[in-house]
Amino acid sequence: MNNAIFDFLENNWNSAVEILLLAVAIYYGYLYLRGTRGAKVLTGLAFLFIGLTLISQILNLVVIGWLLRELSAFLAIALVVIFQPELRRALAELGSSRFFSSPIQKKETIDIITDSVFELASKQIGALIAIERNTPIRSFAESGVNIDCYISQELILTIFFPKTPLHDGGVIIRDDRIIAAACIFPVSQREDLDRSLGLRHRAALGITEESDAVAVVVSEETGSISLCFRGRIERGLKSGQFETRLSELLFLQDESSDDDAGTSLIEPKTTA
Repeated sequence: MNNAIFDFLENNWNSAVEILLLAVAIYYGYLYLRGTRGAKVLTGLAFLFIGLTLISQILNLVVIGWLLRELSAFLAIALVVIFQPELRRALAELGSSRFFSSPIQKKETIDIITDSVFELASKQIGALIAIERNTPIRSFAESGVNIDCYISQELILTIFFPKTPLHDGGVIIRDDRIIAAACIFPVSQREDLDRSLGLRHRAALGITEESDAVAVVVSEETGSISLCFRGRIERGLKSGQFETRLSELLFLQDESSDDDAGTSLIEPKTTA
């Protein structure tokens, strides 16, 4: 009996490994795509494809079975088109992993950003800042006004001061320089977000869905500070928390700790 079991395992261990790898890939793919615009489309297509396949095999429907086999290649292409933003983001994250990367920002730059953000928050001045990491966001910088100068607290406060020409839009920071202001960021269309979430916060989530940038949001209504990364939002950060968390992300430390930051990640209530 034992010999039969060992023989079975020896002859079929590779099938078990394949099943395990497929299960892990499907599970993490589901977690990654959950809540995106194409998630419902994928679910509908999966149920339709599986249902038609089972029916064609049970009832021996030759024509439907042939059509499903022929259309499978077109279905794969359609999925690539539907999930193009998600695939681009996944590949960007893979290419920007710590194995391939080095620290991005200077400590002085993080201090300036922190001081500027909390100064804006104390005056309840709304702000949206995207800090470029490894994935270039040049296309979004081109939608705004080119600045390309060294970062300073005074300059950030001036840009976001109400009624100034550049206050409406996002600022992009690369290394220790402000690249552009009044930039237009893509607005997140995720369906699992709270409907009370304001446009500024949705734009911050959108830029982090399209790239590996870190986005900072200051609410002009409450003065609360939020941090967005990889399409997730952390709200209500205090000075020490904000600086620590920003340093972790920009110095490429433990990025996986974004789930353990102790703040609201999925259903933020703050409006902008």
